[in-house]
Amino acid sequence: MTILITGGTGSIGRRLTQLLQQQGHTVAWLSRSEQSVPNVQVYHWDVRKSQIDAQAVANADAIIHLAGAGIADERWSDARKREILESRTQSTALLAQALRNTPNRVRVFVSSSAIGYYGGDTGDRPMNETSPAGNDFLAQVTRAWERSVDDIDAIRTPEGQPIRTVRIRTGVVLTMAGGALPKLVQPIRLGAGAAIGSGQQYISWIHVDDICQLFIQAVETESWKGAYNGVAPEPVTNEVLTREIASVLKRPLILPKVPAFAIKLAFGELAVTVLGSSLVLNKRIAHETTFAYKFPRLRDALEDLLK
Repeated sequence: MTILITGGTGSIGRRLTQLLQQQGHTVAWLSRSEQSVPNVQVYHWDVRKSQIDAQAVANADAIIHLAGAGIADERWSDARKREILESRTQSTALLAQALRNTPNRVRVFVSSSAIGYYGGDTGDRPMNETSPAGNDFLAQVTRAWERSVDDIDAIRTPEGQPIRTVRIRTGVVLTMAGGALPKLVQPIRLGAGAAIGSGQQYISWIHVDDICQLFIQAVETESWKGAYNGVAPEPVTNEVLTREIASVLKRPLILPKVPAFAIKLAFGELAVTVLGSSLVLNKRIAHETTFAYKFPRLRDALEDLLK
């Protein structure tokens, strides 16, 4: 298939591109900037100006939508919150408009979402795909993001069938190409690593290769529809994650935990992304699909990424 990716320049998008190409698919990107990428057709779009190269959609069999401003890249000012929300909802709306107005052969639309759907801090309560949405900023953004994908459900293929839509509620993706892991690894390498806050907050993690394969299987498998939690089978606490990283790196942990108040002073409302607990389970993947994780255990994932 020819698969169009938005957000292809991100750490997930680049790895996903590699894996798709290895499996014989043709990959195209929608990008805000003019660039040349080997073996990738790059089309231009500008979400703020509601501009999109219609050929990107016309030539695609499937769309994987990853684009969106980074949740933890900057402190959450009102302007930044608006950007986080609109970068997701407006980009989806622009894709929906292109699908309605451009003759195309797209049969499946797979959108990234986030486990923030359940809220930034759900304690030790297990969450699965049938759990209710939360009410905080992260939940509001994710709910609006998923609602914007609902508009694509109403678009019909030339055969009169609805475009199949899938939402992958992504957890904390472990990769050394970006995200949380490099920020955790660096102080541990320097002998200054420590658990954060109580250390008992749950982290629902997933190896980058497994999240990419989830997106691929969602594209390729007709039975996949609706929302799936893109997390590994065994969430761990912040303290366990910190200790496992130190063990793999063979570095000691000698400092006390970083107190929660210091994190809140440094990051403001954004601190919930570090201090919040999310015990999210992959119920639908485990019980409704044949998906096999390459890295179901944290230790194996870290050894692959850090050695």
